[in-house]
Amino acid sequence: MITLRVVVDQMVAPVPGGTGRYTEELTRALIATAPAECDVEGIVSSSTPAQYELIEAALPGLSNLHKTSLARRELATAWALGVTASSGTGLIHAPGLLAPLRRHNRADDGTQIAVTLHDVLAWTHPSSLTPTTVAWTKGMLKRARKHADAIVVPSHAVARQLTEIMDLGDRVRVIGGAVGRRLVLPAIPLVEERLQALALPSQYILTSGSLDPRKAVTALITALGLPGAPDLPLIVLGPDTWGELDLASVADEAGLAPGRVRALSGLSDSDLAVVIARASVFVYPSLEEGFALPIIEAFHLGTPVVHSDAPALLEAAGDAGVVVDRADAKEYPGRLVEAINRVLGDSVLRNRMSIFGGDRSRAFSWRDSAERVWQLHADL
Repeated sequence: MITLRVVVDQMVAPVPGGTGRYTEELTRALIATAPAECDVEGIVSSSTPAQYELIEAALPGLSNLHKTSLARRELATAWALGVTASSGTGLIHAPGLLAPLRRHNRADDGTQIAVTLHDVLAWTHPSSLTPTTVAWTKGMLKRARKHADAIVVPSHAVARQLTEIMDLGDRVRVIGGAVGRRLVLPAIPLVEERLQALALPSQYILTSGSLDPRKAVTALITALGLPGAPDLPLIVLGPDTWGELDLASVADEAGLAPGRVRALSGLSDSDLAVVIARASVFVYPSLEEGFALPIIEAFHLGTPVVHSDAPALLEAAGDAGVVVDRADAKEYPGRLVEAINRVLGDSVLRNRMSIFGGDRSRAFSWRDSAERVWQLHADL
């Protein structure tokens, strides 16, 4: 029996975030697509019994859950220093950079280690992260350069950026993500009930992100204050504040009426599906991403998308969205308004975009991602 050992620790992190969801969805798909005579085991830091149960419940079919003797913070520190003896040997796949990277010889003991780098923000936009995260990410990628057999990235855009940061030879592999299995609309009567509970207006513009300058939500808010901009509320999937900034103040500076911009966070998957599906248009103005999952989610739910020309967004969207040049920061809000008005003012275009978007979303599946991971380890 060949066992693929997946580092699932992010699933029980204090804030699992996108990487936690990625870990769960990919591991479930790896279990479902395991070739004959192969199985999947999890590796997790020393945690509580409830956390072990959470992982095992979320990953039916997991052959075993290997529990290390160190808690998460201590484990991350130990692995960063190369203290990895307790992690064992064999095929190891890390859905992040948290991995037992060490010197090994695939021919001697069959050990192979693949890690995942979701973006290069630690180099291009360090202010988007904490100083600790930046330092840890850079340190772990240096260890990956020495000891990883493969480095998985979610897009060709990240792969190209990575070549400018570090020489990793031919070890970089592009394997993207997909929409989570739980992002589905509830039954129609429940949809109407949730619309009322969430106090959603009949028409609204939707975006995702924080007031981090990289996300360019401020540019979108500014755009809605320009002459000729659509008089629709804006719902932001994300936090209300970023540092000392808050949405209400940014909206006020843009000349928008109080309450016109509103944040929604902590939504269940079904509520998120309702919010996305009922939006008049989804606008994703981000200046840089490693992968464009919010765009794919909007496509999946039939919502037309306006997005920036950031390379990862172009790659994910194909020709299914309306693209806005982000090059000139001063002119960017005006170009966003033009694109939004174009979509809102043309019902034929919106219907066509909904169809194209649905087709595009089906190009991404967790099954395909998992099969590529299995093939990666077979190639190694």
